[in-house]
Amino acid sequence: MSHSPLRKETNCLNCGATVQGRYCHICGQENTEPKESFWHMVTHFFYDITHFDGSFFTTLKDLLFKPGFLSKEYMLGRRKKYLHPIRMYVFTSAVFFLVFFSMFHVNESSITAEKQREQLRRDYEAVKAEALKEAKTSEDSADVLKGLAMLGYDSVIKKTSAPQAPGKSGGISFSLGRDVSTYKSVNEYDSVQASLPKEKKDAGLTKVITRKSVALNEKYEGNQTKIATELINKFLHTFPYLLFVSLPLYALFLKLLYLRKRKEFYFADHGVFLIHLYIFTFLFMLLFFGLDALEDKTHWEDLFSWLQLIFILAGVFYTLKALKNFYGQGWGKTIIKFIILNILCLASLILLFTIFLFFSFYQI
Repeated sequence: MSHSPLRKETNCLNCGATVQGRYCHICGQENTEPKESFWHMVTHFFYDITHFDGSFFTTLKDLLFKPGFLSKEYMLGRRKKYLHPIRMYVFTSAVFFLVFFSMFHVNESSITAEKQREQLRRDYEAVKAEALKEAKTSEDSADVLKGLAMLGYDSVIKKTSAPQAPGKSGGISFSLGRDVSTYKSVNEYDSVQASLPKEKKDAGLTKVITRKSVALNEKYEGNQTKIATELINKFLHTFPYLLFVSLPLYALFLKLLYLRKRKEFYFADHGVFLIHLYIFTFLFMLLFFGLDALEDKTHWEDLFSWLQLIFILAGVFYTLKALKNFYGQGWGKTIIKFIILNILCLASLILLFTIFLFFSFYQI
């Protein structure tokens, strides 16, 4: 409710109906003066912010410390003091992916640096193997390893990050095992295919992938590092859509797992439960990223490794507790269904990753 003065007229400015009281019984619009002072706009803004904060933090507290409680409350119709699940999902997912994309953005230099590190690792292993051949005793082997360590090979491998000018060969191949470098353009590939007998022509998915590989090599002039950068970043930006697609699929899994409770839980109820679980996961991952950032700053690897392990175990327990509280079954059935659900989710996630990776490959 706003703090603007009511109009003396009783006709609704939105739909024209006669208003009895403060709100129109037809469209719900408040019958207040349409012209507001600057002060009214400011107070209205702060009122909305305060109202949002109040419901947000109430929802956040119950979400974090009462697994499954919010979903149960929503199902029972007790919704007034909580932020709507969809609104909460949109807000938390926006914050999460803002942080995620700022942390996980791939560029050409990072891919090239990784190739450099891999080459150094191979060189190091080759040098070590050759040196150990000459070792006669265990003491000799220890001296060899100590000597290699003194040379600082390990630190060089870890710190190598100098960008390398992208070449037109080597790196990642986007031809799925086929050499497409002989084709300079898609037109050339089409011409070659047209000249081949029917049994030797590419067909179906093979043709689609090969043709797209040729098109990418033509577009990026054979720069495999550039192609890899574009593909990875495109794939990362499909994650919000992937999660959106996965939600009704996982709700279907829950409906099947709790089929005997179909009269108590509708499909939408499973969806609301998953939305709250997704929101918790977003918040959980933000805290996890925060621990990772602190580890990089402080270099207290052992401490933060233990903290991250505790966080993961807490996340597993939270999900189990949420399932138990929401669906009202014992620990035994809940654990069995939790395991089955994770197997189904993992299998479908692999399939979704494959589909979205192919989609990303075709979109770049």
